[in-house]
Amino acid sequence: MKKTPIFAMENSNRRTDTNTGLTINDLDKRAKLTSLWAFVFFNMIFRDLHEFGRSGFLEEMMSGVVNGVQITEGLMLIGGIMIAIPLLMLPLVQFLKIKTNRRVNLVIGSLQMVSVLGVNRAPDLDDIFFAVIELVALALILRLAWTWKNI
Repeated sequence: MKKTPIFAMENSNRRTDTNTGLTINDLDKRAKLTSLWAFVFFNMIFRDLHEFGRSGFLEEMMSGVVNGVQITEGLMLIGGIMIAIPLLMLPLVQFLKIKTNRRVNLVIGSLQMVSVLGVNRAPDLDDIFFAVIELVALALILRLAWTWKNI
């Protein structure tokens, strides 16, 4: 009796779709990458929403100074871009060719890791928690993209 592994193996199935030329493994990687980018996006959103529970946060928001940082239009634009990047990766992972997909995931994943580390200047315990799980998801994205070979 053949045992089925609990976790999908990297090279478990090499069947190729005759219409797209993609292997089952390629489609599986796309699904995993899409799921991880969605996780990163939702983690960022929930981290920001979680701050509303902090005492005094709403007053800081209303004053325009949060944690000693003046909230400007430029800062809001940077925050919007940081949120939009993981969201943009969702369709890109599905539609880019494998070689380009791999490179884009490596570059954007690396830049996102740097931004996570750079943004958390004076983190509290919950910020550390959200940053750690986001970094783990980004590390998994980098690993999947790095090991994605066009066979």
